[in-house]
Amino acid sequence: MIRGMATTHPFPRFPAGFQWGVSTSAHQIEGAVELRERSVWDAFTERPGRVKDGSTAAVACDHYHRHREDVALLAGLGVTAYRFSVSWPRVRSAGGLDFYDRLVDELCAAGIRPVPTLFHWDLPLALHEAGGWRERDTAERFAEYVSGVAARLGDRVRQWITLNEPAEHTLLGHALGTHAPGERLMFDALPVAHHQLLAHGLAVRALRAAGAAEVGLTNSHGPTWPASREQADVAAADFYDVLLNRLFADPVLLGAYPEGLGELMPGDVESDLKVIAEPLDFYGVNYYAPTKVGAPQGTEIDFGGVRMPAELPFSVREIENRPLTDFGWPVVPEALTELLTAFRSRYGDRLPPVVITENGCSYEGLDDQDRISYLDGHLRALHDALSAGVDVRGYFVWSLMDNFEWAEGYARRFGLVHVDFETLTRTPKASYAWYRDFLRAQPRP
Repeated sequence: MIRGMATTHPFPRFPAGFQWGVSTSAHQIEGAVELRERSVWDAFTERPGRVKDGSTAAVACDHYHRHREDVALLAGLGVTAYRFSVSWPRVRSAGGLDFYDRLVDELCAAGIRPVPTLFHWDLPLALHEAGGWRERDTAERFAEYVSGVAARLGDRVRQWITLNEPAEHTLLGHALGTHAPGERLMFDALPVAHHQLLAHGLAVRALRAAGAAEVGLTNSHGPTWPASREQADVAAADFYDVLLNRLFADPVLLGAYPEGLGELMPGDVESDLKVIAEPLDFYGVNYYAPTKVGAPQGTEIDFGGVRMPAELPFSVREIENRPLTDFGWPVVPEALTELLTAFRSRYGDRLPPVVITENGCSYEGLDDQDRISYLDGHLRALHDALSAGVDVRGYFVWSLMDNFEWAEGYARRFGLVHVDFETLTRTPKASYAWYRDFLRAQPRP
């Protein structure tokens, strides 16, 4: 695709009943912080220098008060499903579940399937101060919270996601400290990974007990490309791939950690893996870009806004001759096909149907032709994966609207809908109209 040029080719047609949606997360859009407990992100953003523009999510998009307007945007778009997250800190507050009751009712009335994610990085601060994800008890507390949410919403919600991107929450939040809670534990963060995976398995059991029809997990994945064929680069890329891809997929899909990692995890790992590997109805994949990796270079580098320290046993390299998003991420649609076909080969019949739970890009402007080109290319790549025999059942764009983009603050715009963060006015972009037209061209069940 040429930067700035949207495609004029006919839209690929997906199977009837394919799930089409958009995704958001609670902390990034809801605001109304005074009506919930504090989270690790509230504390993190109050520390000078942690968020690039010094902003917080105290108001964000004010979705809490404007959710009816936002559901109308979803209905106008023509999506069949909406992936949002439930705020654990809000649920712990008096009347916190009432908001999600109202939101689910609005979605159902509009004919849009609610797809809640039960943890999207906003751990209650009180739980973090008691040890957070470093402690096994947090996994138990998560299962209790999930049971309460399912009891309240389960009569209208069929499809659930337990966790969002435990790899990124472990790496950025606990190993490198660039996201909340801001811990720099490096490889001592491995218990955080294990306890999140255990929380996932316990949540699957809690949801099954509540009668949930469809349960899945969302992990972020992308192909890892070695910087060269030199042994040092290949070994570094293999290590990176294990750390960011297989460490979080193998236990769930195969019931085992990659070689050498199980003995580094806390507790009775063999017993825990039986919980972690509870069967799933779908496997959520968030895809943005591949990563080129080589041997350590001895200097700190900036990777997508994240400072990668020199002591890591790999270095992330630039993927050359590719257009970049405004976030500096390379645009490589065919790597999505590569990822999905590789997953099918690696996991075989242990891989449940796949749903692309996030795919999107950051670009400025209302006439966002680059975003249209990005989405068009990735949807064609997804169609190629389907044609190659990968069982893909759905696709969600990140994101419905511009939002608080974590440590980037409001500097990155991923939305199909522009948000003026002073007036909170919502304005659909050109990509909103393009995605609407794409969905109108798809067969309905």
